[in-house]
Amino acid sequence: MTRPFPENFLFGAATAAYQIEGAAFEDGRTASIWDAFSRVPGAVIGGDNGDIACDHYHRYADDVALMTRLGLQTYRFSTSWSRVRPDGGAVNPAGVDFYERLVDSLLEADILPWLTLYHWDMPQALQEKGGWTNRDTVDRFLEYAGTMHDALGDRVNVWTTLNEPWCSSFLSYTGGEHAPGHTSVAEGLLASHHLLLAHGETVRELRRRDSSLDLGITLNHTVADAADPQNAGDLDAVRRIDGQFNRWFLDPIYRGAYPADIVEDIRAVDADAVAQFEAAIHEGDLETISQHIDTQGVNYYHGDFLSGTAPVEAAVESVPDTERKVRSPYPSFENIHNVERGLPRTAQNWEVQPEGLTRLLQRVWTEYAEPAGTVLYMTENGAAYDDVAVVEESETRVHDAERTEFLRLHLGAVLDAAEAGVDVRGYFYWSMFDNYEWAWGYDKRFGIVRVDYDTQERSVKDSGREYARIIAARSL
Repeated sequence: MTRPFPENFLFGAATAAYQIEGAAFEDGRTASIWDAFSRVPGAVIGGDNGDIACDHYHRYADDVALMTRLGLQTYRFSTSWSRVRPDGGAVNPAGVDFYERLVDSLLEADILPWLTLYHWDMPQALQEKGGWTNRDTVDRFLEYAGTMHDALGDRVNVWTTLNEPWCSSFLSYTGGEHAPGHTSVAEGLLASHHLLLAHGETVRELRRRDSSLDLGITLNHTVADAADPQNAGDLDAVRRIDGQFNRWFLDPIYRGAYPADIVEDIRAVDADAVAQFEAAIHEGDLETISQHIDTQGVNYYHGDFLSGTAPVEAAVESVPDTERKVRSPYPSFENIHNVERGLPRTAQNWEVQPEGLTRLLQRVWTEYAEPAGTVLYMTENGAAYDDVAVVEESETRVHDAERTEFLRLHLGAVLDAAEAGVDVRGYFYWSMFDNYEWAWGYDKRFGIVRVDYDTQERSVKDSGREYARIIAARSL
């Protein structure tokens, strides 16, 4: 039995500038926060950095040809702020020219360019002035967004402001796992607000320039489940994770308010941090943040199985084993414990839970997107496994059966949601290529295309071949 996808459903793959481009200091590009952070001893596994990565900056034409070979209808990529406006300053024509050439190549290949303005690579010079804790960064981001629209507004119709602001605020400024590697509750809160304000200001400006643009944001989400649905402590753990991960961004975007229960939870553990956060919210900010968006991207990798008491069998840790001091990215984290539930796991120890994706899409659609007239796209979903490359008849092959099954299961979960009435119009696998995986360095491979980092040879894995087959058939 085959299951067809809706006629308007788009199949794509996603990447991010710092993770694939390389050419870190070529043609006028200057340091981003990830160039600086990756050079901090112990911050990244193996001391890896993105100086070369997949060398996409020089190989983009061949990479677009590979996308054509797979049958991709759309390609989600990010532009590098440090390449386009180095140090957050004047426009760098060479950096802009790269993205013009990339977009022209995609359009010539009949691949829809899906542009994300921020995938975590802020200019380091701006971080030295406070980064996202500094309200002035919102204005600098608006300048950068305007530069990209000046260059590409005639050719790019879909604009995503931010990718996963939870990561670029709480994981980065509170948890310390991502650049700039700080461990401050106050900084995480301030960063989250200024990121959302930058989103809102950019949507307003781009809509003023061209009302026909498709404008939106991409959020990463979890599905939080109680280990014991009858246990009050477990249910409270679920409420707090859902509130700090999902609702902290959904509520201001769709409802014009931060979740009051979570604000009070955080106040109970750090009243000064909340005071700084509340003082940073100026009159009109939430109105700016909550204006209409056309599209929300949903990123989903796994859910959470939670208890309010420490379990006998704690869940396997799924964070990079780096040497730097980090802390929980959640400001309110006490009495929240992940519990083992026996699901399969990826090479990062992330659970494989496709049915959670169906429930997530239904929840975001019913409670937020549908009432607002916003449509959904799956903008990231993927898995790292310990791939083994073999040479067969002079061709490099990767028989990644687990990733192939992961892809099929999650596409099935998207179909389940669509058949239940969710307006979800596309799926982007993460990632098109093996790449620099942030604090994991090059230790984990997510791609449907293998990259040999020594030779830069690209090889389509079995999962990529299966994805191409599904795209061609438009069915599971």
